[in-house]
Amino acid sequence: MIHVSGLVFDYLGHRALHGVSVDIPQGTVTALVGPNGAGKSTLMRCIAGLDIPLAGTITVGGVDVQEHPREVHTKLGYLSDFFGLYQDLTVEQCLHYAAASQGIAESRVPKRVKEVARFLNLENKLQSLASNLSRGQRQRVAIGQAIVHMPQVLLLDEPASGLDPEARADLSALFRNLQSHGMTLVVSSHILSELDEYCTHILSIRDGRVSRFASLATTATGSEGVIKALVQVQLAAPAPQLAQALAAYEVAHLDASGATPTTVYLPAGDLAARAALLAKLTAAGVPVCAFQDVRTSLQASYGQADSHHSSGAAR
Repeated sequence: MIHVSGLVFDYLGHRALHGVSVDIPQGTVTALVGPNGAGKSTLMRCIAGLDIPLAGTITVGGVDVQEHPREVHTKLGYLSDFFGLYQDLTVEQCLHYAAASQGIAESRVPKRVKEVARFLNLENKLQSLASNLSRGQRQRVAIGQAIVHMPQVLLLDEPASGLDPEARADLSALFRNLQSHGMTLVVSSHILSELDEYCTHILSIRDGRVSRFASLATTATGSEGVIKALVQVQLAAPAPQLAQALAAYEVAHLDASGATPTTVYLPAGDLAARAALLAKLTAAGVPVCAFQDVRTSLQASYGQADSHHSSGAAR
């Protein structure tokens, strides 16, 4: 969905990005992490077509950002770390203005505004002035402006900054909801534990270079070259029929007693395969109480990137 190749960006007297290359798959939520000054915001602005790199190429949904920026903007939403709202406009007017500026037909704007307000739980705030909203509500309006044209990609730079714990939890739920609707998200934040709740991939940048890009799911490459993810099945009670129910699957660990989770390899990213497995287990009467991918924590993955950087610097 997002393809970056050999990206170089310079500020006056300083190189911010050194040949950055990365491919971000469709439907993923990527945590963009790294220390201050690593180049995270610069990379986001380049992807959004707001900054012009010295060298390299970027495509979003197959469209070249530098060659066709306007077309890319129809596929992409962007929320900077310092976003602004028109203080004297109502929430409805803010969303209406954003929709019109994205080229949505005037006849379709009212319906789209209502859809976005419902999706973001802002229906009861449509007539409120932006200046009277809480920080969390303002953040939701800003996200609404970024997604009002139904983009395929959403870039968010420090979206949880300044939010209270309840607003942060609401934001996490919103991002999971956006991903479930097929949107590809790239989220920059310093709060790794928060990103860990909803991110599927990590993109770690240090000194303007990619130090790590990886899926957080535990994967392996099968004999056919297919990348497989490890899925964990926890039982609520012993299930003697479990082995028979899993006879057609590649099982990494089987425990019919339920004392420890059973783990099974499935094609990575194949939601239909997960649904089929869960349906088969349920039909066989297996008492499943938890079903999830086995994944590396974001903190651990970032630690690996940091250790690789340290060892490389030592050499």
